[in-house]
Amino acid sequence: MKLLVKITTALVAAGLLLSLVAAGYVYFVLVPQLPAVDRLEDTEYQVPLRVYDREGLLLAEYGEHRRIPVKYEAIPKKIEQAFLAAEDDQFWTHYGVDPLALMAAVYELVTTGTKTRGGSTITMQVARNFFLSSEKTYSRKLNEILLALKIEKELDKKTILELYLNKIYLGNRAYGVVAAAQVYYGKTLDELSIAQAAMIAGLPKAPSRYNPIINPERALIRRDHILRRMRQLGYIDEEQYQQAKAEPVSAELHGSKVSADARYVTEMVRKKLYEQYGDEIYSSGMKVYTTIDNGLQVAANQALRKALLDYDRRHGYRGRIGRIDWEKVDVDPFEDGLVEAERVGNLVKGVVKSVDQDKAVVVLPDFRSVEVPFEKGIDWARDYISENRRGPELKSAAERLQPGDVIWLEQRDDLWLLAQVPDVEGAIVSLDPENGAIRALVGGFDYFRNKFNRATQAKRQPGSNFKPFIYSAALEKGYTAATLINDAPVVFDDDSLEATWRPENYSGRVYGPTRLREALVKSRNLVSIRILQSIGLRYAVNYVQRFGFRRDEMPYDLSLALGSGAFAPLEIVRGYSVFASGGYRTDPYFIERIESNDGELLYRADPLVVCRKDCQPGEPSASEVEQASAEKAEPAAEAEEVAKADGSKSAAGEREKPAIVAEAGPPRPAPRVISEENAYIMRSMLREVVRRGTAVRAKVLGRPDLAGKTGTTNDQKDAWFSGFADGVVTTAWVGFDDQKPLGSRETGGRAALPMWIDFMRVALKDAPVTTDQQPDGVVSVRIDADTGERATARTVNSRFELFVQGTEPQLPDEMVTDSEGGEPGFAETRGGEPAVSEEEAVEELF
Repeated sequence: MKLLVKITTALVAAGLLLSLVAAGYVYFVLVPQLPAVDRLEDTEYQVPLRVYDREGLLLAEYGEHRRIPVKYEAIPKKIEQAFLAAEDDQFWTHYGVDPLALMAAVYELVTTGTKTRGGSTITMQVARNFFLSSEKTYSRKLNEILLALKIEKELDKKTILELYLNKIYLGNRAYGVVAAAQVYYGKTLDELSIAQAAMIAGLPKAPSRYNPIINPERALIRRDHILRRMRQLGYIDEEQYQQAKAEPVSAELHGSKVSADARYVTEMVRKKLYEQYGDEIYSSGMKVYTTIDNGLQVAANQALRKALLDYDRRHGYRGRIGRIDWEKVDVDPFEDGLVEAERVGNLVKGVVKSVDQDKAVVVLPDFRSVEVPFEKGIDWARDYISENRRGPELKSAAERLQPGDVIWLEQRDDLWLLAQVPDVEGAIVSLDPENGAIRALVGGFDYFRNKFNRATQAKRQPGSNFKPFIYSAALEKGYTAATLINDAPVVFDDDSLEATWRPENYSGRVYGPTRLREALVKSRNLVSIRILQSIGLRYAVNYVQRFGFRRDEMPYDLSLALGSGAFAPLEIVRGYSVFASGGYRTDPYFIERIESNDGELLYRADPLVVCRKDCQPGEPSASEVEQASAEKAEPAAEAEEVAKADGSKSAAGEREKPAIVAEAGPPRPAPRVISEENAYIMRSMLREVVRRGTAVRAKVLGRPDLAGKTGTTNDQKDAWFSGFADGVVTTAWVGFDDQKPLGSRETGGRAALPMWIDFMRVALKDAPVTTDQQPDGVVSVRIDADTGERATARTVNSRFELFVQGTEPQLPDEMVTDSEGGEPGFAETRGGEPAVSEEEAVEELF
């Protein structure tokens, strides 16, 4: 007995000693090594880079972690209660550790050798997620307990719960409850039902095993268990419980709710920020507000895709995607795994279910069956042979489609059309000419199919789209819109051209003496070449740089008159913005401002702004900027940044890091690079291109203020249209990436202009028609339309023309009178009609 007492006493003493040693080790060794927890209150979560449009609508996210931090006060009670029921129902009463839960976990481990209970409180999970590794060791568990006690001592319960609900991983790259609600249900926290809240609350235990998308059966069991716990704890009543339990699994994978498809633009943003900040951009929560207009970006995507699909339909059908045996379809070809659901641009994959003479029935990935009519929907699909040849006309839908065919479909309004992913590509970019802000930019049919940004990276020949810059140079050199140039054949033996060059007009005909205006309206190649030859290559090349074009991108030969240089659509639209703004050059930019995750301003754009009269006190107006300096102006820094942000090289060769500045000073006035008079006359000529020239199709918009120019290159490899009205300047381009010919008759007016029209229909909706104020230095004079000379009483074919004051044609001496009747040129009739006033003449020209 005494021996037993001694043994017991020794064991108790040893136990006490070990306890004291363990306590001393914990207190003197482990506790001092614990990290400081006060910094948890200033936690910076890993938040992705978010890119917004000018109105704050989300365009894209970049980052591994999808997280949207939320304050405790904004967390709905049902979310809080669901997580407490699932993870820690004693959260509000314990001190960081739940002794009963820990003892139960230890007892289970000792008696069964397995560990199914975690015993971890929410506070312990916060300690693990923020400070510890995920290794499963006893020492890590001990540190977790100590940290939890420390966290509870220094932080209040609401802060701890907020940290937990923002940090926890919930599967599918979703971190935190807000991201999970968006990923699984496409909803905000307030919009979640009790059943959906319980489903999300079941994920921390095992995000993959209880994922409602991958394992809906297991997820349902876990959800119902949490609902029962919520009922037992009194969080919900019996009616709510039964209603939530009856709710089916409705989780689907949702992407971030973006507004417009602007991936070509957002990739430009990502590249620019990565050069400045590196990998930090993917986790620091930066918010970038771009210049993009959501409505215009949507319109640009729709216009480009419609134009490319219409081009494709004009040239024939290249065949179905694939084929399945319809007899093997059990429920649905997509559900059965026979066909993979896919979208490209605005096209959706479908499987033909049945075919009649006048229609086909096609099954879509969303289980719908739609009818595709033969007329308009299928009858276009003659066999493609070449860009200029198609097979025979179809007489029924069955000639083209059979059950089991896997095809592409396009929905246009309420009509479903047979389609195919176009081989041809395109680009469209639209600016505000007053400051260079890019309002819409699309670099191809589908970014995820081909990430090459043709709006900024594709250097293509603009063809006749370049002619206005040569004509502007001629006006500056002393030519007038009425100057006669002989439209006659020319032959050049020029070493720089490598061979004898015999240029022609598009029609193959010549028209003799032609006024400058008429030559631009009708896009006469031979006249343009003679103009360039007359004003001189050196002068023309120097002059054209005023519009932002680089010298090394222009050939130093007469083919420049026909647009043989190589420019991206963004460069062309910047050049046209000079005409649109009245002679000022602004530089394209796409980032308005950048903010940190906390709202701190990191960068604000400082663009060149057209400043005519209302400049800041002490700031020179743009008209006061010396034009001579503009003649030697290189493309401005911001325009260079646009190119560099999309992977192009600067003039120096390698890309440089963009300068990010926090604040801009007063608005910087844009330089005037061509005279007000020159710009006014060029606008009148470009408007006439729309009124009766190669862009007459644009008259469908019903606006007299539209101006622009078509462009078509040799063999129809490139089709362009650039134009403007009411503060919007836009360039559209169509062509193959490998520079194959588009086909005969695929001119700028046919292939590219419809894209421009569809976009501008939206961009100019409800916009008032603009009327230009005629500059004091411009006069309107009636001329002989055949000779370009001043009209007289004997002139039969006359019209009004605009001239820079002092360059207008004068009457012959014998026709000059000093009577009070005025000038004979304005006193006579025109075509048998009464003479019009000078104000009416200006209206005629515009």
